[in-house]
Amino acid sequence: MTLTLDFLKGNVSDGPVATQGPGTRLEAPSGNLRFADWLYRSKAAAVVWLVARVWLGYGWINAGYQKLWGSEKAGFWNGGGAGVKGFATAGVAGSATGKGGASYGWWAAFLHNFVVPNASWIAKLITISELVIGALLIVGLFTGAAALVGIALNVIYMFTGSAGVNPAYAIVSVFLILAWRNAGYLGLDRYALPQLRSLFHRGGHVGTGARHVPRAVVPVA
Repeated sequence: MTLTLDFLKGNVSDGPVATQGPGTRLEAPSGNLRFADWLYRSKAAAVVWLVARVWLGYGWINAGYQKLWGSEKAGFWNGGGAGVKGFATAGVAGSATGKGGASYGWWAAFLHNFVVPNASWIAKLITISELVIGALLIVGLFTGAAALVGIALNVIYMFTGSAGVNPAYAIVSVFLILAWRNAGYLGLDRYALPQLRSLFHRGGHVGTGARHVPRAVVPVA
């Protein structure tokens, strides 16, 4: 029996491990592997995340498409932010009357004092953000970060008084963030994340004189 010591991370592992690339490890499913571990660390579960990513990514891309080229372009990309201004104004009005809209006074003040006066460039930023979020989710690149930005938009929309698909999008995004190491395995993250880790690792040793400590295998009697 051998005990693998990772001196760099301080982790100890004596179970079956499947490596998918430099710096990235996914555990091979076993009878003792808990469901949560299987969902967030196994290759088979990556198929589940692929379906979730594509579904959510398509929703975001379609939303951005409608604002840039589709039915909402007059209120967003070409309308000087009329769509954003109307949405924010309705949120403020609903908050004042107690009939929906922004549920918090500080958020209503933010909409009135910042969003409404800057609606033009905010509309374009939202459009581009939705398109980029959708594209990154579909190709599985920086999946966790894309899902996090998506949640930020969902929260903004919900704080302003719009539910719609936002709760569902937010829930799926939370799971994608929790499973960020595995969510993009069937995508570009499979190659991008190990490269990023390697880059940061090399950068952390520039000028420090520190050396990489190789993994050692210590026999245990």
